[in-house]
Amino acid sequence: MSLLAPLRELDSTQRHTVLASFLGWTLDAFDYFLLTFVIVTVAKEFEVATTQVIYALFLTLSARPLGALLFGRLADRFGRRPILMLDVVLFSLFELATAFATSLTMLLVLRFLFGVAMGGEWGIGASLAMESIPAKARGAVSGLLQSGYPCGFFLAALANWLLVDHIGWRGLFVVGAIPALLVLYIRRKVPESTVWQAGQGTGRRPGLLESMKGHWKLAIYLMLLMMAFNMFSHGSQDLYHTFEESSLHLPTGSTAAFVLVALLNLGALVGGLYFGALSERIGRRKAMMIAALLAIPVIPLWMHGGSLILLGLGAFLIQVMVQGAWGVVPSHLNELSPALVRGTLPGFAYQMGNLLAAVTATAQNWLAQRHGGDFAFAMSWWMVGVALLLALLLWLGPEARGVGLAAES
Repeated sequence: MSLLAPLRELDSTQRHTVLASFLGWTLDAFDYFLLTFVIVTVAKEFEVATTQVIYALFLTLSARPLGALLFGRLADRFGRRPILMLDVVLFSLFELATAFATSLTMLLVLRFLFGVAMGGEWGIGASLAMESIPAKARGAVSGLLQSGYPCGFFLAALANWLLVDHIGWRGLFVVGAIPALLVLYIRRKVPESTVWQAGQGTGRRPGLLESMKGHWKLAIYLMLLMMAFNMFSHGSQDLYHTFEESSLHLPTGSTAAFVLVALLNLGALVGGLYFGALSERIGRRKAMMIAALLAIPVIPLWMHGGSLILLGLGAFLIQVMVQGAWGVVPSHLNELSPALVRGTLPGFAYQMGNLLAAVTATAQNWLAQRHGGDFAFAMSWWMVGVALLLALLLWLGPEARGVGLAAES
């Protein structure tokens, strides 16, 4: 496929760096989504309402800006590579600890801590990759990196389908410690960002506030943009399995439920790769706007298909558009960010958007309960509104496709 041709031109070191960043985000998402498949089961074990377990998703998303700021600043100061390894170890350990939660309160605390570690991965991985590749490859690599998220969702669905009946929900979180092994690969195959290394010879390193001087308006805009993006993504994913159980009456671990989620994530992979690469030709904003607006006519098929075949087609197409828009985000945010805070700003803006959007699952659940438990109604109208908001914010915003990332700005 010609749109993905730049990926074939990467040298061995660049490919290892991109792969490590892709796997980091994939395994981070894998650990996050495991909980979304066992919400009902966990609620039954702790004898609480599902709403109280869904609150764990809110806490995880709320904690991510803290992690993005903490690990991002460390990455700007000490390098992308060592802090990425530290971050991967931490989110894996908190995932493992979740398996041993003895109460809902303990589970909520652990998911908050997991959110802190999760918040650091995306920004560091994306900056490491973007600073290590040619400018013409950013669109394709951006789509590939962001496709790690639906790949993680798919792996979580696969693990739930194959294992939950044998090892229970706690066993799933033990499996969730596997991402720690990624550190061995990063240590052996991935070098430090040459852009970051070059910046170390420039003398005094300014603090965050000094580095951000003149860029606060951009930062606020990026946070609002990422709020809409996260409402778009989480609004289509976090309660999808709950929709399967409550509205379609498909039990967790069933083949039909797994197939729908698999189609959803296959669509996300296709969309991320296609629109990420397309943005290199038609521009970042235009590619994202097209994907966001095309999601709207797909919504009726996605939620009201009427048969498993049509619902599967809808699940595939909705994520082609949702993750198609998302596939452009890593390159778009890194190109807009000043070099001195590139380890911090993209990830922090992303995770602040997550914080602002953290009410998504709770709000959708509330809306569904107000309409007789109709998750299809709640998720459909949420997605229409957010798609329009996202397109508007993109239309109003800037673009810096192809800018030199080493330039101090």
